[in-house]
Amino acid sequence: MSSKLKKILAILIMIVVLVGWYVSIFGVGSFNSVKDLLKFGLDINGGVYVVMEAETDLSGDALTETMEQTKEIINRRVNGLGIAEANVSIEGDKRIRIELPGVENAEEAIAAVGMTAQLKFLLADGTLVFTGEEVSDARVDTDPENGGRLITLTFTDEGTRKFTEASRKAFSGQVTSTNEGINDRAIMIMLDQTIVTAPVVQEVINTSRCNITNPNGFSFEEASTIAALIRGGALPVQLNEITTSVQTATIGADALQKSIIAGAIGLILIFLIMVLMYNVLGLMADIALALYVLIVVWAMVAMGAVLTLPGIAAIILSIGMAVDANVIIFSRIKEEIAKGKSTRVAVSEGFKQSITSVLDAQVTTLIAAIVLYLVGSTIVKGFAITLMIGIVVSIFTAVVVTQILVSLLAESGKFDDKKYYGVNADGTPKSFIKKEFVFIKKRKLFYAISVAFIVIGLAAGLIRGFNYGIDFTGGTMIQLDMGKTVDTEELKESIKSFDLNPTVVLAGDNREQVIIRTVKALENDERREVVAQIGEKYGITEENILASEQFGPTVGDELKGNAVRSIAIAAICMLIYIIIRFKTWKYGVSAVVGLAHDVLVMLAVYGLFNIIINNPFIAAILTVVGYSINDTIVIFDRIRENRELYKKNTLEQNLDLSINQTLSRSVMTSITTLLAMVPLVLMVSSSVREFVIPLMIGVLVGTFSSVFLTSPILYEFSKGEEKVSKYTGK
Repeated sequence: MSSKLKKILAILIMIVVLVGWYVSIFGVGSFNSVKDLLKFGLDINGGVYVVMEAETDLSGDALTETMEQTKEIINRRVNGLGIAEANVSIEGDKRIRIELPGVENAEEAIAAVGMTAQLKFLLADGTLVFTGEEVSDARVDTDPENGGRLITLTFTDEGTRKFTEASRKAFSGQVTSTNEGINDRAIMIMLDQTIVTAPVVQEVINTSRCNITNPNGFSFEEASTIAALIRGGALPVQLNEITTSVQTATIGADALQKSIIAGAIGLILIFLIMVLMYNVLGLMADIALALYVLIVVWAMVAMGAVLTLPGIAAIILSIGMAVDANVIIFSRIKEEIAKGKSTRVAVSEGFKQSITSVLDAQVTTLIAAIVLYLVGSTIVKGFAITLMIGIVVSIFTAVVVTQILVSLLAESGKFDDKKYYGVNADGTPKSFIKKEFVFIKKRKLFYAISVAFIVIGLAAGLIRGFNYGIDFTGGTMIQLDMGKTVDTEELKESIKSFDLNPTVVLAGDNREQVIIRTVKALENDERREVVAQIGEKYGITEENILASEQFGPTVGDELKGNAVRSIAIAAICMLIYIIIRFKTWKYGVSAVVGLAHDVLVMLAVYGLFNIIINNPFIAAILTVVGYSINDTIVIFDRIRENRELYKKNTLEQNLDLSINQTLSRSVMTSITTLLAMVPLVLMVSSSVREFVIPLMIGVLVGTFSSVFLTSPILYEFSKGEEKVSKYTGK
């Protein structure tokens, strides 16, 4: 690429970064800010989601067809309710997930979309007129006579004939009602044993259309619900509610604002440390990172991806990991300069030598993100999509954007001095780790430390019992705004009659909120009774409910099974990739042993400190697996290279040399990743902390295993080769 073209591209990059950030934050003319264009999840905007499981013995194609039919009927009902951006999707084989943004009353919403019985039209004495199959449409219209709204029904030809006969009987007084409160001349519209509405016949109806009116006029919401139920008809299977979550927008909006501030602080910290460590190189990396963030958020806008609070954590995590590619490249450039090469040649060689490590490291992390997406729950899928976008964009910004900026810098006369590239005056690379360490000889000590910690932690968890969240055990969570700080024991006493044995903790900035957790899964009506009982003592109502969740007892076992399967699948995929790239099983198996170590240490930490294990923990485990393998691959790439370059060295010498050469990079990447996440832990809600804390633990664990374990394990597998080589004289 010519110098002139590089200058043009560099100017374009700067313009895109400056203009892009301004537009993203403030918007310009018809271009809205990115905050206005992004789609936010229910944990930010508020709303209801429910997961329902089909009660059926069907399997194979018959089950697939039935679930698709069920999904379409629920879709029609949801659309009929007029809920914007609602989403209905199939989860697994037998489950339907329904997301209803902006809805606050979970009970009414779930009842409206989840009724499974056949729709029937009946005379007041219970005589069947016809089923919902004879209704071709049901719409809401304006009621000019009574005000408000009315519902217009349209019948099929057969339905018209039957309804004409039924209306004649009802209007002529030939029917005597057997239902209390139902007029003799009414025609009841029923789902199961529930009367949706029972309009009274005012005249004989002999056309294919009729109107249902209310003397006081239906409200739009009431008319829409009735029309949606009639139009949706019957579900082909019984659906049982297994998971419910209700979130108010208040919590989400506050968490979003704090997450943005925390993310900005984390980004600024990374910018500063890059400049401090890498001088002008760090400044170029910061420009590339600024572009990286822009591309990620606008890619999410373009894809229509839904941003959740865990997704924000994923963006900030990916920023920390995006630094890694730059650190790998810059470390190589410093090494090339230390060999006596000019800055221009060193930059060219640095990028060329590091591209393999960058791609290998990012691809293995991408494998973990893909597995997350394939086996994770909806909230984990959002986390995975954000992470995948971040990984792909980080490769582009590091390999293309940073290379343009840095190579242009090296070609200039003003910034070709070695001091601008993180190199001391004597030509040695600057590093905050000055000492050369011995790793392989002390490997048994590292093994012992890991084994001891794993045994102690797992023993503590097994003896005391791991602290599983309600998404693993089944149960209910209710978060209430009490308006004041209350005594938790006193609150427990107020709901003692429900026999819940709950845990109650204070939350919120002023500790005026309470979070009630119980292992008993409470249905909507039961949750309302609990809130009503608390309301009698503390003067609160359902409007004080900030969030509630309910998980059925079967969900936890599936989450555990999915966790094991996802880790196994990710490990197998990574093993295959590493074996192909390194052309031997020894690197791959060593890396996978390191991953197993990371998972066990994470479990040990949670067992030892009794930290809650929940759905975000699974996402964190898989992300850490990806992060750890990233670290390991960089070291392994250097080992492979050094074994070719320094054939006279012993295996032990080459392994120690490789770890020491990459040690500053391993520590630097961990520091930047942790710096990006610390503000989230300190500033944002517990739902985000549940994702971030295990990630932070995992970063430390993954760094330890990559540096102190995987290379020694590779030594155990490979030391036999050295004996054979010496014996044969090769």
